[in-house]
Amino acid sequence: MAGSANEEKTFRRFLELFLREMRTPLQDDEPLPLRPLTDLISEDEVEGECLDLCLQHLCKYNCPFTLAAALARATANDVLQSDLSVYHQNKAVEDNTESLPQLDSVKLARLIFNKLCEICCLWLKDFPQRRRSQAYYETSIHAIKNMRRKMEDKHVVIPEFNALFSLQDQEDQAYFAVFDGHGGVDAATYASNHLHVNLVRQEMFSQDPTEALCRAFKLTDERFVQKASRERLRCGTTGVVTFLRGRTLHVAWLGDSQVMLVRRGQAVELMKPHKPDREDEKQRIEALGGCVIWFGTWRVNGSLSVSRAIGDSEHKPYICGDADHSTFQLDGSEDYLILACDGFYDTVSPDEAVRVVSDHLQENAGDTSMVAHKLVASARDAGSSDNITVIVVFLRDPRCPAPPEVNEEEEEAPAEEEEEQEQEEVLQGELGCQDGGTDIRGKNMGTWPLQQCSAPADLGYEDRMDSFTDRTSLSLIGPELPSEGSRLLYPGAPSAPPTRTVTLDLTAPAGPGAAWRPYKLEGRPSPQRSRRWLQMESLFPREWRPRRWMESTSSRRVPRTGGLREACGPLRPLRATPCPRRCLRNRPGVALPRVPLGGCF
Repeated sequence: MAGSANEEKTFRRFLELFLREMRTPLQDDEPLPLRPLTDLISEDEVEGECLDLCLQHLCKYNCPFTLAAALARATANDVLQSDLSVYHQNKAVEDNTESLPQLDSVKLARLIFNKLCEICCLWLKDFPQRRRSQAYYETSIHAIKNMRRKMEDKHVVIPEFNALFSLQDQEDQAYFAVFDGHGGVDAATYASNHLHVNLVRQEMFSQDPTEALCRAFKLTDERFVQKASRERLRCGTTGVVTFLRGRTLHVAWLGDSQVMLVRRGQAVELMKPHKPDREDEKQRIEALGGCVIWFGTWRVNGSLSVSRAIGDSEHKPYICGDADHSTFQLDGSEDYLILACDGFYDTVSPDEAVRVVSDHLQENAGDTSMVAHKLVASARDAGSSDNITVIVVFLRDPRCPAPPEVNEEEEEAPAEEEEEQEQEEVLQGELGCQDGGTDIRGKNMGTWPLQQCSAPADLGYEDRMDSFTDRTSLSLIGPELPSEGSRLLYPGAPSAPPTRTVTLDLTAPAGPGAAWRPYKLEGRPSPQRSRRWLQMESLFPREWRPRRWMESTSSRRVPRTGGLREACGPLRPLRATPCPRRCLRNRPGVALPRVPLGGCF
């Protein structure tokens, strides 16, 4: 048991003080230190009742949990090996068609306390050597009745799960649970005493703890429904369980009790509570013949405000005992868990809970003893009148700084730098192609930029003067226009010779960046430029192109300038001057030249 000489000395000192307080053996006429909450129990419930009575009694004397778990397990083993037939009731209680024997819980409790004292005496003389679990989680717990008549919440904290069940070959394991009863405390008490026992008894517990948790919830629900039918109980309980095995977190829940994970100061959602207003829960209830009614809140058949729970036999099958589950891998960046009932989560948001814990730790130099008290007080101040139970499980030492966060952007920085270099090379290659048609990675990119349009055509800015390529894509200027020599032919144009032709006599400039400079009005056009673009440039000379306004109609007249006269000679009346207009039949925002009725110019 003891991991060191100081620890063994502490345990021996506790055993001495404990045996002074306990008077053994307890006689039949002497009162019990703790009285069981139920008068009759079945044989399947003996182990859970024994562990619960031992842990409650030892923790009342502030026994270290490592020692308390080992003493409770040794006591339970001795009790289970004893002859329990002397504690059977003379009259068996009928359970459906089977006769289920019942045990007198008061007489059994007296046997349990006597066995506990015997084991304490033996260990004081010869203290056993056992391996202590390496991981130990600091916890802060607080529960209040608040404004309710009775306290119907129960909670379970087992940081030494392996010691409680004598598990030698398992990783470090811990068990934490909160149960919120309604209609009485019997269902919450039953679940808090037996659910973890049913968990260990599952065959797949060592391989699949999550599935074992779900089956343990189902088995606990079935057995309590049988107990409720025998004892005429009408109550139920919600529950949330977190089971830690090594660096894996297993969560299972029924109802609206919740658990929240905090990682690097940020709340992480682990579950969704079972409430009737959830669409999937509402469909399940209605498919079974039930209904969801608003009565202050959404309720199943107008009664319960939860859609799943342990017990509530009169509401079966609408209130089912099938638990949901989830599994999470811990990487060391997690701060703590907050398990609580709906009395807390209905009034305190996850972000507010994180703020309360952070403020308390900063004000008290990382002291965790009163964290749960602060959270309960915040829920009560926020208007909660229900029972409130809060368990805070710290997954790392809050007095130590959090481990450095591994930034995904930093990990991807080398790859991003390589991509940026590649983009720069491509851009430089494009500029080179525009200057002289340079080949990039074996592919000739041509002499025209890859992308011309810098903005969509439907920007609609008022009083803005843009170039032609700012408002529309050059690849969407309308249908291909046939040409003969140096004149353009438009659809519907007569076959007769045109009344006027435009002779193009443009020369491309030379030197670096020549592709970006306008053509000169002398010489012959460069063979590298497309004839189509030369024809379009002849429609919009450079002298007046920047002064043109892009509008949805063609009512604005183009100013007469000398540049167009010099290039094309005398012009027709202004109404025949080509100017951009919106083509409503084609894609919005595409500018087409206005064509005179004659078909050409």
